[in-house]
Amino acid sequence: MTVELYTSANLVDLRWPDTENGRYARDYLTPLITQGPDRFVDNIRTTYGALFVDDSVILPVSWNTTDYDNSYVCSPYTHYVTYAKEELRLLKNRALRSTLSTALSSLGLLCRFCSVNKVVLVNNWLLSTNLYPALSAGQVAAVTAFLRSHFPHHAIGFCSVNNTLIQACVAAGCLLVPGRQIALARPCDHAGKLRRRWRRDLLLVDRRGYRIGEPGPAEVPRLVELYNNLYLDKYSSNNPQFNEHFVRETLARGTITYITLTRDDRIDGVLGYFVRDGVMTTPIFGYDTALPQQTGLYRMLGGILYDLAAQKGWLLNDSSGAAEFKRLRGAVPELEYRAVHVRHLRWRQRFGWVTLCFLFSKIAVPLARRYEL
Repeated sequence: MTVELYTSANLVDLRWPDTENGRYARDYLTPLITQGPDRFVDNIRTTYGALFVDDSVILPVSWNTTDYDNSYVCSPYTHYVTYAKEELRLLKNRALRSTLSTALSSLGLLCRFCSVNKVVLVNNWLLSTNLYPALSAGQVAAVTAFLRSHFPHHAIGFCSVNNTLIQACVAAGCLLVPGRQIALARPCDHAGKLRRRWRRDLLLVDRRGYRIGEPGPAEVPRLVELYNNLYLDKYSSNNPQFNEHFVRETLARGTITYITLTRDDRIDGVLGYFVRDGVMTTPIFGYDTALPQQTGLYRMLGGILYDLAAQKGWLLNDSSGAAEFKRLRGAVPELEYRAVHVRHLRWRQRFGWVTLCFLFSKIAVPLARRYEL
């Protein structure tokens, strides 16, 4: 199997596959690689490129050495230490919250000592949810071997690994480090109470006087503002900070499809989705958090999302968060991993990843399930 790495220096030589996934990768990745991710996402500093596997599959890759203030999509340190600390606010037990905060501070020191941010991340689209094209176990093994030879001092991580790719990653010698719990739904299979719930959410659109539409270039600043309201201001500034360049580029190229909720000529909600091989996910989601919760903007956007997935017969990867809300609408939980290959590294780097794997598998995941985080 052939594996080739393309960066801004030689991207012009890449023969993009003339397939749906190949054309999508070309349109989405070309500006990010040629202009640099930091032009489009304010809190990302990384070197970025694309792997061309078997003359048919494109996988974006990012690689870093330190950059501990990066968004969690590029920084394992941010994911497992900084972001995890922020999530402790959801715990009502103050003593447990204090104990875990101290433990995470110690883990942070260990992660820096073990250089966990010295990592190449495979299939990193710079999004919270990274959907995969069809990959064989042989292709995963070939990518791992290629990156071992080109980055002999870096850990090799596969982003957003769930059940469809776990066996191939394990066969390639990867550790499965828990990342987060996601929600998966196939709304077209829903019936009875489950379908009625998200259908009621959708009916709120008319009842609240909203109109479903598609935004134009002039609305880009408002779309960014709404995303920031939810993902940065309410949740965490360690989420990707997509700026107007990102939204304008993905809107113009059609790599993300945007849907808005408008009332009185003002956009109050937005979702942006894309689909790969029958799986749908929404990297852009936001609404005006200053409006009363009773307005139901989150419910309306969710209703639009589930209805669209039902019409198209898509599997919806509904990402993480609001687990109970999604469960009541038919989503089932699934653990998502970062599969990390470290066998070629010196003991100190291996120790950091083995420790993360143990602590998050044996302690963090059971705690998250118990307290429904």
